[in-house]
Amino acid sequence: MTAHSKKTTLGLMVLAIFFVSLNLRPAISSIGPLLETIRTDLSLSNSQISLLTSVPVFCMGLFAPFAVSFNKKFGMKRSISILLVVIGTLTLVRGIVPSYPVLLASAFFIGLAIAIISPLLSAMIKRNFPTRTASLIGVYSFGMGLGATLASGLTGVFYTILNWPLALASWGLLAIVALVLWQRIDEPADEAVDVGGPPSVSPWKNKRAWYMLLFFAFQSALFFSLITWFAPIASDKGMTVLTAGAALTLMSLVQLISNLSIPMLLQKFPSRLFWTMMLLLSGAIGIAMLMAGGTAFVWPAAVFLGITLGGLFPIALLMPLDENTRADDVNSWTAMIQSGGYIISSAMPFAIGILYDRYGTHDITLILFLVYLAILAVFTLLLNKKS
Repeated sequence: MTAHSKKTTLGLMVLAIFFVSLNLRPAISSIGPLLETIRTDLSLSNSQISLLTSVPVFCMGLFAPFAVSFNKKFGMKRSISILLVVIGTLTLVRGIVPSYPVLLASAFFIGLAIAIISPLLSAMIKRNFPTRTASLIGVYSFGMGLGATLASGLTGVFYTILNWPLALASWGLLAIVALVLWQRIDEPADEAVDVGGPPSVSPWKNKRAWYMLLFFAFQSALFFSLITWFAPIASDKGMTVLTAGAALTLMSLVQLISNLSIPMLLQKFPSRLFWTMMLLLSGAIGIAMLMAGGTAFVWPAAVFLGITLGGLFPIALLMPLDENTRADDVNSWTAMIQSGGYIISSAMPFAIGILYDRYGTHDITLILFLVYLAILAVFTLLLNKKS
């Protein structure tokens, strides 16, 4: 393979990774803006509607270990192609049969597909871009952030033009674009390695892998809880549904900028400890603003929380890549970390729904968010110790 053709191949791979990652959040984050609409139309409780976020996150944890065996059986390219079809088809089905069982079932299988795609993409990045992992993780997290932002900002717009089932289903079209691009990639044969082999060091027996798992769990809990409940919290503060949705969109936009900027900053100033602590401080300021009350505080809170959410995720993704040199180890570590992390975090949005049904206030929700940040600070300090 010539240098030019190799560069073209890798360039197409970067584009394909971006479009695949674009599909990993809209089926979940499109629920938030229409939470009250769906709940009212289908006569659901807050705890029932919150399952539409909790179930896919739980599946993202439960099925992440299957990435290794899925890759062995089908290969990386074919595996991700199959899973893109699953995401696209089931998202489109939401517009055809708009019932709670269909929403719940689609949430389950979409979560399963996302679970397997994520470790495979991390392994591909480690294998094909070993000297630029932070930049490529930036592309990966930016794609997910953009997908979440588009779903948060445009689902409500689609709803005003169409209806809520079609507004949810419209995000299935992204999978078609991603599938077309993914089918065009041609992985460099001279760089191919088996990402499904046994790991050099089992992550299940490694203390640092467990710290990473718990860090991932609580940053994920914070993310999914906020994208599910930020708009309802803003509504409780006195905002209209439309204005609360706009505040959620602002949070998602800032998150998007943070998705890109934090990996770039890490390339120049690589202190994980410093940047993580700054992000946690930003989150604490945002939560404090929401606790202060009043709609005026919602907008700056959205900015501070967007910075936190957008920055913590790429840092969490980089952890297993920093710790390992082989792609198969990255796949195994990422599968373990995301498996346990997503399973733990999946309970959080559901728990918030139960607490809100019981007490009718989000004061407890905001306290929980501060607890998440405190726990993240503890594991950041533990991971900073190299022993």
